[in-house]
Amino acid sequence: MQPKAKVAVALIILALLLPACSLPERLSDLLALIPTATPASPTESADQGPPTALPLATPVPVATPLPGLPAPAALPTTPESGAAYSRLATLEEQQFARIYTDVGRSVVNITNRSYGYDWFMQPIPQEGTGSGFVYDTAGHIVTNYHVIEGAQELFVTLADGETLTASIVGYDASVDLAVLQVEIPAAGLEPVPLGTSDNLQVGQWAIAIGNPFGLERTLTVGVISALGRTIQSPDRGFIGEIIQTDAAINPGNSGGPLLDLQGRLIGVNTAILSNSSDSAGIGFAVPVNTVSLVVPALISQGYYPHPWLGVSFWSLSPDLVSVLRQAGMQVPVERGLLVVEVSAGSPAAAAGLRQGGQQVRIGRVILTIGGDILTAIDGRPILSENELSLFLDTQAQIGQTIQLTLWRDGRELVLPVTLTERPR
Repeated sequence: MQPKAKVAVALIILALLLPACSLPERLSDLLALIPTATPASPTESADQGPPTALPLATPVPVATPLPGLPAPAALPTTPESGAAYSRLATLEEQQFARIYTDVGRSVVNITNRSYGYDWFMQPIPQEGTGSGFVYDTAGHIVTNYHVIEGAQELFVTLADGETLTASIVGYDASVDLAVLQVEIPAAGLEPVPLGTSDNLQVGQWAIAIGNPFGLERTLTVGVISALGRTIQSPDRGFIGEIIQTDAAINPGNSGGPLLDLQGRLIGVNTAILSNSSDSAGIGFAVPVNTVSLVVPALISQGYYPHPWLGVSFWSLSPDLVSVLRQAGMQVPVERGLLVVEVSAGSPAAAAGLRQGGQQVRIGRVILTIGGDILTAIDGRPILSENELSLFLDTQAQIGQTIQLTLWRDGRELVLPVTLTERPR
């Protein structure tokens, strides 16, 4: 290569190297503007090379109402809440904050105290806690029955920290509801407004306020996950029309309100489905329609009168039907309720329902067969004990005459039965 050509190549290489030498300084300046990254996990290689610079994040625009939607109502501008509301970005966030401010002060903490004894017969206090809410200005507090079950002393702690002794007004284990009484001037009580469960929809917002693990007035948010669930009650019966939600419900939330986006009561949080006893996103609440039906009776007379039929059943399944046919019983249907026992003096006994008179062993179970098979009430199919319990608790009344569709000795017949009050 000629000397002049060598000089030209050297100048070109030098020109290319100069910008490259300044890159580390510019790169460090750029990276200084990016939030610190999460440290790499131990499994990542340390020799993967320098990190790639990410573009600076674009600020998320503040949400604005969609065309056609009404503007949000004016929010309170009290010194303690006005500034906080103004910083919230979305209509939902504003409403959640308003619900917590307006309804949170109506949520109470309930302490259930009982006493055990040690080896020296000295009393040892044992406590459990739950939630509740102000029902009216007369000092009535609504909670779950299982929150107050077995209590020897009950205490209600209000939102301002005042703790009051409470007495039991009434309870109903069949729907897991109870009413307590505290003595406090009406001016110090703000009842939770009652909604309705008639028009609830899966997917709508659900807000829970309670005292999980003793953390007072904790708000969690989710949606209604399902409607019409059935769960077991504390007296080992069934509670129907249960609301399922994924709003976090934990031990201590029981008895607290489940609210809609307007801050109205839609349910009373009562149970969760979990392998760890902590929230797994499946919580259950007694619907407000049940509260509106049962609570006034608990306040006025201390109990809720349930309609009663007076029959014990076995739910039929195809497998059970096959076994019964092999045992010689005529079973003309595949599904229904086999009458096992009719209580003496019950409406079913007065109407002439027939219980079984022959016993057969099915595995480890001895089953009484030969009784009537119930398939419908008032023309509506009844195929399980859950459906029967749901009908009696939500659609039947004491003194009502219902029509039972039965199969007996291979023939279908209809018997009228007048319901009475269930023995307490």
